Amino acid sequence: MFEDKSQELTPISKLGEFGLIKHLTENFPIINESTETSVGDDAAIINPGNKRVVVSTDVLAEGVHFNLGYVPLKHLGYKAVVVNLSDIAAMNATPTQILVSLAVSNRFPVEALEELYAGIQTACNRYKVDLVGGDTTSSNTGLVMSITAIGLENEENIVKRSTAKPNDLLVVTGDLGGAYMGLQILEREHAVYLANPNMQPEMEGFDYILERQLKPEARTDVKEILKGLEIHPTSMIDISDGLASEILHLSDQSKVGFRLYEEKIPMDNLTISTADELNLNPVMTALSGGEDYELLFTISPEDFEKIRNHPDFTIIGHAVDHSEGNYMVARGSNQLVALTAQGWNAFLSNQDND
Repeated sequence: MFEDKSQELTPISKLGEFGLIKHLTENFPIINESTETSVGDDAAIINPGNKRVVVSTDVLAEGVHFNLGYVPLKHLGYKAVVVNLSDIAAMNATPTQILVSLAVSNRFPVEALEELYAGIQTACNRYKVDLVGGDTTSSNTGLVMSITAIGLENEENIVKRSTAKPNDLLVVTGDLGGAYMGLQILEREHAVYLANPNMQPEMEGFDYILERQLKPEARTDVKEILKGLEIHPTSMIDISDGLASEILHLSDQSKVGFRLYEEKIPMDNLTISTADELNLNPVMTALSGGEDYELLFTISPEDFEKIRNHPDFTIIGHAVDHSEGNYMVARGSNQLVALTAQGWNAFLSNQDND
């Protein structure tokens, strides 16, 4: 996969662990004032001033979270950062630093990791965060990445999952289901390639949903948009495992129920048409697909007029008393459909390659 006959590839053993870290990270500049000491010492030093420190981490494992048969390493590096920054954005905080740790097998030459780190650096530049440390080790099972993201924010601005109230409005950013449909196209074309390597992949016309899967963006912009609207969310979460799962997380943490209106779920036309082409229910891609990395949040009913016509947000439901449960109101009727957490689960082996 990484062979290039035009040049000799560099085995990692030639650089060694510390030489590899220095090689991959020496061109990452410091962007944030809160970063006092970066890569190169025993530990990074971060000075948050009077702010609160928000920390999140995610592990991405080859064969479980990504397939290098169709995921370019540069895209993987970018996405791995975005996945973590999305968690910081979901706290209404500003991401400032990341740490990157890798477990990598000897089938990866240094040049492959350079591609991976090029994607990481692109994300760092895009979101103005500093790479301040990490670790590398060997692996017998392919590539495993762990990224820790750090964010800073004033205490009064931080938003948790646990503070929604009955009658709050349920709001989502962007559109949903696109990342899952992009994955379906990638899986379909990869299967065709494995069956016949001479077949050209049919990717034309699917650009938007492919980008939603391969190069998602963290909604770090939402914090400033809401501030400009003078809206402080009453709870918030990012959509990584599907809309239904995230609604149930908010319900569990805030001890409220929710009514989601099927007709209000925002979906791109390409997502809908691709789902129809593959005989999938478009709404289910939004409810259970995941990896959209949009933000789901609640606001006070008093803020309705401030947000109702804003192009970045869609009001999709409202909170009710916890005893009333969590249901979707079906399109064109008052039929209630129970929301269930059918999102992706890394510990279910039959989903590993879904």
